[in-house]
Order: sequence, then C-alpha cells, then structure tokens
Amino acid sequence: MGLKSDARAIFREGVKAADPARAVSQALKRLPPGRVWVVGAGKASARMAEAAERVLGARIAGGWINTKYGHQARTRRIHLHECGHPVPDERGVQGAQAIATIADRAGPDDLLLCLISGGASALLPLPAPGVSLADMQRVTRELLACGAAIHEINCVRKHLSAIQGGRLAQRAAPARVVTLVLSDVIGDDLDVIGSGPTVPDRSTLQDARAVLDRYGIAAPLPETETPKPGDPVFARVDNRIIGSNAIAAEACARKARELGYRAAILSTTVDGETREIGRMHGAIAREIRRFGRPLRPPACLVSGGETTVTLRGDGRGGRNQEFVLAAAPVIAGLKQVGILSAGTDGTDGPTDAAGGWVDGATMARAARRGLDVEAALRHNDSYPLLAQLQDLLVTGPTGTNVMDLHLILVR
Repeated sequence: MGLKSDARAIFREGVKAADPARAVSQALKRLPPGRVWVVGAGKASARMAEAAERVLGARIAGGWINTKYGHQARTRRIHLHECGHPVPDERGVQGAQAIATIADRAGPDDLLLCLISGGASALLPLPAPGVSLADMQRVTRELLACGAAIHEINCVRKHLSAIQGGRLAQRAAPARVVTLVLSDVIGDDLDVIGSGPTVPDRSTLQDARAVLDRYGIAAPLPETETPKPGDPVFARVDNRIIGSNAIAAEACARKARELGYRAAILSTTVDGETREIGRMHGAIAREIRRFGRPLRPPACLVSGGETTVTLRGDGRGGRNQEFVLAAAPVIAGLKQVGILSAGTDGTDGPTDAAGGWVDGATMARAARRGLDVEAALRHNDSYPLLAQLQDLLVTGPTGTNVMDLHLILVR
C-alpha cells in the first residue's frame, strides 16, 4: 500500500477501537437491577442505544435519545430523535424536554440509564428560565467563531441549560442513575463531556460570566446555580467513561506497527489554534525525515485531541482540513512524508468530510492546478482545495466520537 492508504487504514483502526456498541455491551454486564429508562444524547448515542437494547431487552421500559441528523441506528423500545448540531434547533429543545420528562417521572426503584457522547452539549438544548433557544443559538455561534476552548463553551452552556450541569440527575433523584460516557473532551473531564448532565458541576455562574466577558458576548444567565460536588442528588449516580481518544490512539499505533512502521503516541491531549498545531506536526515530520528524531523511518507518530479554529473568512472547511492544509507548506518537497487529520465521528465542521490528507507533493500539485493554499487558509476555505486534489477523507457518520486523530507518516 502507499503512504496515503496506510494512513487511512491506521485511522480506521482507531475508529474501530472506539466502537460505542462494544463498549456499552461490556459496561452493561454490571448494570444494577431494576426497570430501566434510557435517555441520552450525542453523535454516538444512537449506536449506544442500539447496543443497550441488545443487552437489556425487555428490562427497558422506554426511552429517548437526541442524536445528530443522519446519525441513526435501529431501536424498538428507545425513540431516536434527530436534531441540530453544532448549533441547537427547535427539535433539540423538543427532545430535551422529552428526556427531562422521563427523568422527572423516574421513581426510586427505577434505573435511569444515560448515554452520553460527543455532541451532547448542543443536542440537549433545554433553555433555563429566562433563556431562549435564540439566546442559546447566538451564544453557541459566537463562542465557536471566536475560537473559545470546549471547556469555556461548555461552562457557558451548562449555565444556560435546564438539563445540563448536573440538572438531569437533579431531576431524576431519588432514582438510581448510571451514565455511560464516550469522551470527546481533552482530559476526559466528566463535567465537561456533553456539559455533564448527570455530573456535579465544578464551574460557577461567575465562571460563565467571565467567559462571556472575555469574548465580549452578551447572554442572559439565570440566577440559580447548578448542583455542585457533595449535593445529595448525586448520592445514587454512577458516571463511567467507556471510551476515549487514548484508546483510539493506542489502536492506531498497533495498526501502524502491523504495517511495518515504528510507532509512538505523541499526545492525546492536543489543543490550541489549529493552524499552529498543524504546522508543528509538519515540523515534526521534517525532523523525522532529516534527522530520524524522535523515530527513525519508517515512522508513524499518532496524536489526538481537539484543536480550535478562529474564523477569519467565510470559506468552507473544518478544523481537521485546516490542520493538514497548514502543514502542507511545512513538508513541501519532502518525499514519502504525509499527514492525516480527521474526526473520529466522521464529520469535520459543516462538511461531509471527516478530515484530509497532505504530503510533500501537495503544494506542487496545488500550484499546477492554480490553487492557492495560503489564500485558502486565510479564508478558512480548505474543503474546496482538498476536494480538487482528491485528498479529503470521507467516511460518513462512524457512530462514535472520541475527538480527532492526527497521523504523521514517514517512509
């Protein structure tokens, strides 16, 4: 296989290792007894619900899952409800209200099984008193556009919500709650993943105001605080992480070794401005090519995490496509060197691509077609350029979501 084919095969192995159905099936072997109601949200939550039905069968009395448009599965007892992401919509509000109603009605002998994966923050948009859906939509758009970190964005989301920041557990008490989480957050912070609907909230209204002030965004924050660590509403709540970026990265490294590469994991906590991190990965590829550091070729370095894009233009793309395009000038002219970056959920920004690929010949190929890489970067317009070069990675929805994977390959 060629370098690009190897990269795609390695990425696929990482996604496979984060399969939510397998993780849910394993976790439910230890589920406490009782009638089960299933709720949840996220890009992988439909697959998680499908697995829960296979394991629990008639124990499930019913349930409701909010998932992103196009991220479906087959369920009979649990209703799957498609709605908007990353900007919430009215269908999301309707679904979140249905989930809140199930939690409100759960009795002390019931078990509320909550399935949370990446994307749940936007897919559970139940506005707090005094907050409207329009407020949530505007604040989400402005936070995404200014390059705010996911911890900052979710801090605000929790305090605009009537269901996140531990408030779902608050509604369900005194029912027993078990939450299975597929992490898409650096550091696997439970109160940040999906804005922590069943997790004690360590952030405060003051923290949320500070984030909004930092970016010059106005929002009507409610007066009531989210429930905090030590609150008795969490006495019967069990939150478990069942999948993460680290698991996916380790699978990538194993696959690379099978293909004959020396492999290592750089980090699974990569964040920061996408272009800078992309250039840094390009610089590491140059170091391998020229000096054999930190690995001698054939080498595969794996990293994971979630970078942020500060929008400066009105082009089309996503953070992974911008990541590789920023690396292209750095590795220009280097033979047998390539970089892949893609989202494990199969979607990168508002596009049908999971990410993209560049190699040492990308700049030359772009120039021959009259394509301007630097202009594409200035306008956040990576998708059309990579599409013309046939270097987009299009997987369709994968059914999982454990952030992004970045691969440096040198042969």
